[in-house]
Amino acid sequence: MTASISDILLAWYDGHARALPWRNPPGAPLPDDPAWPYRVWLSEVMLQQTTVAAVKPYFAKFLNIWPNVEALAAASDDDVMAAWAGLGYYSRARNLLKCARAVAGRGGFPSTEAELRKLPGLGDYTAAAVAAIAFGSRAVVVDANVERVAARLFAIDEPLPKGRKAIRAAAETITPQHRAGDFAQGLMDLGSQICTTRAPRCLLCPLAACCKGRETGEPERLPVKPAKKAVPERRGTAFWITRYAGDGGGADVWLVTRPPSGMLGGMRALPDDGWSAQADGSGTAPLAGDARMIGAVRHGFTHAHLTLQVVAITAQGPPEGEGQWWPVDQIAEAGLATLFAKAAGLALAEG
Repeated sequence: MTASISDILLAWYDGHARALPWRNPPGAPLPDDPAWPYRVWLSEVMLQQTTVAAVKPYFAKFLNIWPNVEALAAASDDDVMAAWAGLGYYSRARNLLKCARAVAGRGGFPSTEAELRKLPGLGDYTAAAVAAIAFGSRAVVVDANVERVAARLFAIDEPLPKGRKAIRAAAETITPQHRAGDFAQGLMDLGSQICTTRAPRCLLCPLAACCKGRETGEPERLPVKPAKKAVPERRGTAFWITRYAGDGGGADVWLVTRPPSGMLGGMRALPDDGWSAQADGSGTAPLAGDARMIGAVRHGFTHAHLTLQVVAITAQGPPEGEGQWWPVDQIAEAGLATLFAKAAGLALAEG
């Protein structure tokens, strides 16, 4: 049964693999290119909790600016965080830089799953994915798509997260020695295209005859997920602080760089009142003066929903704390996180 599952899945992948810019064609030899592991690793980090469609332009942009791990390692934190802006989960960008610098310092990526796991920011999934896809090593790669396929294939009904141990053990039994990278990507594609969260297309599934979840008549209920917790509502205030150069010059807006850790760490942002995913804002404006409420924006984070009020202030002097004046007509180039890009958009629309 084990061999037949892997053989069937690989045959399906050969004919149905998605054409993605970071992928090697099914069954092809590994590229003879020193930057190949870099591209695999970069794509895997970007794809964490993010859609393929969202990642494609960012992947192309990063490769254009930093074509190899040495170039990325030499980049400034500000440039990388600005290039990442809009992709979300910004701790990934901070870990990306840490890992790139560690890899450049050791002279390249290690080829084994165990050694890859020692790099900053590489968890079990990413280490296994890079080992299998970039180096052809046998590694058990379990992302959300693979988790769903394996849970249904073996009818594993132990609720998550405890059920992940059994799911990984089941995936281990069907991972082949050869073409482990293609096999992992095949399972990902199967989960993305056929074995979907809702309304799985069982009639088109190459593994339907082997699927115990399908035999139960309720494959859609697997994997069993815990009840969702209520997401807390938070409130905060962002400040759109501007100055005017005079003599026909344009306007500047005051931007800050958020602390390196915590929410949106290391990103350029509008100054705010100290809100976080754990608490509402309670601070004050970094500058005294006439304040004008211009509206609010909503944004969803993993652990909270935020309503951010936007207050406009015309500066009479430099605001408190560190920051920089940025031309308003170039605000799109500042690399603001999505939340603050929304706030800036509101301020610009309100004039």
